[in-house]
Amino acid sequence: MATVDDLQFEEFGDTTTSLAANPDATTISIEDPGETPKHKPGPPRGLGREEDDELLGNDDSDKTELLAGQKKSSPFWTFEYYQTFFDVDTHQVFDRIKGSLLPIPGKNFVRLYIRSNPDLYGPFWICATLVFAIAISGNLSNFLIHLGEKTYHYVPEFRKVSIAATIIYAYAWLVPLALWGFLVWRNSKVMNIVSYSFLEIVCVYGYSLFIYIPTAILWIIPQKAVRWVLVMIALGISGSVLAMTFWPAVREDNRRIALATIVTIVLLHMLLSVGCLAYFFDAPEMDHLLTSTAAPNQTVVAAKSS
Repeated sequence: MATVDDLQFEEFGDTTTSLAANPDATTISIEDPGETPKHKPGPPRGLGREEDDELLGNDDSDKTELLAGQKKSSPFWTFEYYQTFFDVDTHQVFDRIKGSLLPIPGKNFVRLYIRSNPDLYGPFWICATLVFAIAISGNLSNFLIHLGEKTYHYVPEFRKVSIAATIIYAYAWLVPLALWGFLVWRNSKVMNIVSYSFLEIVCVYGYSLFIYIPTAILWIIPQKAVRWVLVMIALGISGSVLAMTFWPAVREDNRRIALATIVTIVLLHMLLSVGCLAYFFDAPEMDHLLTSTAAPNQTVVAAKSS
């Protein structure tokens, strides 16, 4: 049985001294509930990953998708569901147009302008304006080519509107759809790839076409050299927007696949611009040259036969 002396209180010294005297002793640390634990810094992140987060906005992307899911909770067959895609103000549209005209090297277009609120309002009206700009400018160009000819009677070619609409809207929707599917497929193969949403890709392509609106108007100038200089400038600006936007999303992939993806994006963009110039503006001029060349030959043949 324990005596009174055994139950006396003893003062313990410093914990460090006690541990030095008895290394096998076990210590229990009881913290004050009001005291906040000190944060232990973790290992530093890699510079390459920080750069990817800066360009692609991985954390913000998750938050944006979560907010987008809360925002677009209406069923897809209701008007409210599609109304959210056009919920954008004039200031945002102007900022995105300005960003597509003045691409900043090292900055991602989706990260800076689109990811917070991707929209279809800007891309839809940019494509519609571009359709009418190409069709009307093509008709005016054809009129100016034949201006002064006594036998020429101007007839508006309304079919150019439907042809231009088919080309522009097919490019602005089908190419982003194919690119989105490719990025989703590569994301399943390579875990480091961060894929864009389909709405973000459509938004990027739509705003990148804005530069072609003033370019199509200037294509009225009946100088082939001037037209090709304009198309190269427009292609350089809009192509750089696409390249700088989608390169961070594919650069972690195989090197050849990443380069082939960017080259394909730029080549399709070049095909659109060169094709529109050749069909709507250069083709009437070539027809006029062929008609002018054939007229003297017909006169010579008629003179010989008489």
